[in-house]
Amino acid sequence: MARRKKVYPAKVYQDPKFDSQVVGRLISKVMKDGKRSLAERIVYAAIDRANEGTDTIDPLEIVNRAIENAKPRVEVKSRRVGGATYQVPLEVDEGRSQSLGMRWIINFARSKKGTPMHIALANEIKDAANNTGNSVRKRDDVHKMAQANRAFAHFRF
Repeated sequence: MARRKKVYPAKVYQDPKFDSQVVGRLISKVMKDGKRSLAERIVYAAIDRANEGTDTIDPLEIVNRAIENAKPRVEVKSRRVGGATYQVPLEVDEGRSQSLGMRWIINFARSKKGTPMHIALANEIKDAANNTGNSVRKRDDVHKMAQANRAFAHFRF
């Protein structure tokens, strides 16, 4: 018998402008205190600003590339074995990977004080799409940590 409560998948929100689930999740992660219209304005302005100066036809291409570059493939999780705690590298499933990538992009954009959110988010999206920036560096740090602890991979359950 299961000891944990059943997990019900969250309702997927598609944004009205691009009809994309990725942008819908991005809006939901940017949103604070239930202010969805403000979050939509911020994300749409950031997407428009990130696409300035590029000759791409699809405005979502740069966002998808940024999230793809920022999402981790492996991460470490703590496992307690015989009184010792080991950092065990595990592969990350697609949903969590995308969520972490978005979260890192948004958090690094929020940490830029004195800059409007839509400008900071646009800059972070541009940097991540070019495989540079803080969110990509965070992904690389997570990968290095997993690589350093690969000796404990046999503790995967």
